[in-house]
Amino acid sequence: MRNEKRNIEKETLSNGLVVITEPMEHVRSVSVGVWVRTGSRREPSELNGISHFIEHMVFKGTERRSAEDIARSVDSVGGMLDAFTAKEMVCFNAKVMDEHLPIAFEVLSDLVLRPRFDEGDIAKEKSVVLEEIKMDQDNPDYLVHEIFTQNFWRNHPLGKPILGTRKTVAAFTRVQVLDCFRRWFAPNNMLITAAGHIEHRRLVELVAREFAHLRPADEQFADASPVPHARITTRSKKELEQVHICLGVPSYPMTDQRRYALAVLNNILGGGMSSRLFQNIRERQGLAYAVFSELNPYRDAGILSIYAGTALETAGQVVRSVTQEFASMKEALITDEELRRAKDHLKGSLMLSLESTSARMSNLARQELYFGRFFSLDEIMASIEGVTREEVRSIACEFFHPEQIGVTVLGNLDGFQLSREQLAC
Repeated sequence: MRNEKRNIEKETLSNGLVVITEPMEHVRSVSVGVWVRTGSRREPSELNGISHFIEHMVFKGTERRSAEDIARSVDSVGGMLDAFTAKEMVCFNAKVMDEHLPIAFEVLSDLVLRPRFDEGDIAKEKSVVLEEIKMDQDNPDYLVHEIFTQNFWRNHPLGKPILGTRKTVAAFTRVQVLDCFRRWFAPNNMLITAAGHIEHRRLVELVAREFAHLRPADEQFADASPVPHARITTRSKKELEQVHICLGVPSYPMTDQRRYALAVLNNILGGGMSSRLFQNIRERQGLAYAVFSELNPYRDAGILSIYAGTALETAGQVVRSVTQEFASMKEALITDEELRRAKDHLKGSLMLSLESTSARMSNLARQELYFGRFFSLDEIMASIEGVTREEVRSIACEFFHPEQIGVTVLGNLDGFQLSREQLAC
């Protein structure tokens, strides 16, 4: 199957493994990724963090390589080897010169097919991940978002931390790690994407050599959609100099047709230095150094969140300033100039990102995982260009209501409280 406009080729092996490539003739590098259709969302509560733990453990050694061999194998050809775990996916990826693709792919395959999961390594890696959790707990930007997310998606796996908790990680056993690995790292639950100086047929041959023998898994996973909870939470942490505020409302899932209008709204609200929040809260009022909004869409839900760091005495004023921006986006249409600027910013960011082989490789995977099809750049540009001022206002009117706003405030609060009435918009 060929997508002519982006020259994307896709092939599905008999065991369900999907292989997707996009050649970029003007580069000499190749980025390749092995993607697993799982993530922290798929974990039962007692195993929270095990996807991320498995991601760590595959680098500790395989049947063919020690941890040092793994690190050296891609380093020695000037390449990069990386991995990450998200709420709805896990990825192992490499970027190398085109001539070194066979080496990089063999290493990636070794990681995801033949990890040892040695008992001693599991014990040591628990300590490493527990230190990672402590490090994040010491980072107030991360911590305020984590507390907000846990409260917003309360009693749902989307609200659980990707790293897990000290309690869950400390209790992982080799049997549990192996069980999750065998169930989730199955060919019909994986896809392989590559972009750069590459031939589709060549990659398919490499994939078939390593993965064709695998048997598909029978397990079909389905979970309930999350229900947003608009909770107001204050957490005192006396050693902090700033008060950190995370405020958010529900938004659309990844595949919703209104995602382009939502992206325009987010860009105008807090998506850059020319955004309303930045210009108002930082430039005009001087209340914060960092203030921005962002979107976190999932397959069946989403959040639009705002972050700001400020002084204790101005925390209430910052919250009021945010809700006033909510109100103004409901009351009046955005200007033609704002609409034009947001559209050009979104289109420019997209085009610049897709000059990278890594970004294209990720783009291929996300389109397959969420849409099962590929959008040409012309389609995406036309969709952004088609957004109207009325659509942006309609989204603001749908989501910007005080009863839908969740807030987390973290810092040396000295009795600071926030009421629902203060969120009026």
